[in-house]
Amino acid sequence: MNIPLDLARTLAIVLDEGSLDAAARRLHLTPSAVSQRVKSLEQQLGRVLLVRSRPTRATEAGAAVVRLARQLELLEHDTLAAFGLDATDASGDGAPRPVSVPLAVNADSLGTWFLPALARVAERHPVVFDLHRDDQDFTAGLLESGAVMGAVTSQSTPVAGCLVRPLGVMRYEAVATPAFAAKWRIATGSLDGFEVAPLVDFDRRDDLQRDHLSTLGVDPDLPPRHYVPASNDFAVAIKLGLGWGMLPGFQSQEELERGELVRVGGDPVDVPLYWQQWNLRSPLLDLIADELATEARVSLRPAPTS
Repeated sequence: MNIPLDLARTLAIVLDEGSLDAAARRLHLTPSAVSQRVKSLEQQLGRVLLVRSRPTRATEAGAAVVRLARQLELLEHDTLAAFGLDATDASGDGAPRPVSVPLAVNADSLGTWFLPALARVAERHPVVFDLHRDDQDFTAGLLESGAVMGAVTSQSTPVAGCLVRPLGVMRYEAVATPAFAAKWRIATGSLDGFEVAPLVDFDRRDDLQRDHLSTLGVDPDLPPRHYVPASNDFAVAIKLGLGWGMLPGFQSQEELERGELVRVGGDPVDVPLYWQQWNLRSPLLDLIADELATEARVSLRPAPTS
């Protein structure tokens, strides 16, 4: 049995765009034609590949087909680049068609050191990036599903079919404004203060503050919480005195030096970060990895040696 590659690519585009209508606009087809392509692929493979929800989702079988389509698009780009050629856009105007590279990254890396590396890659190659933001403990799952080609993750064990390399360590410290720390008596690490002082969580999967409280011997379910699900806004909330929270040096060092923030209780938390990517002989994917490693050496603390 063969998988028709044009149909596999259509399925990938439907998932990228989130709907049949949006995929039709990108492919310069009617929504009915796109739907027929997906149905044809499902009939040939004998599997349901697409959940027609809003946005569309891949089934487990569909994720495997999409992974194949993404790998082939990347390899096609690398092969044409080796010939000194570019794929042309479907519009027929002869313009280079950028290859889409989906990547996963945690919010703090995205908001601080990650993007300059991608900008250097985009200067040299016709490429567009489809970034998926998630906690570093969960980005590896996007690699496993085939949704992304590479990910910044806290997982050092390679995902099946992937390569892994250490990037460095992002160090977090518990900080608050001096006024907040004084009000709630947490500047000296008072456990009673931490039990009642409001804290700021990124979202309900953010365990940094919970883990810090547990280390201090405080029940992490006791304090009230603000949820601020954006890296920069999370830092701003702490700097405005809404609560205390764990911030990396990128977002707190200057304020600590000026006395606008103070450290509140406990030791720093070091989160090691790794880069995982599909195990393909792809010059483009390797270039992305090299640029990220270069940026990480400047921005992150060195990875611990074993």
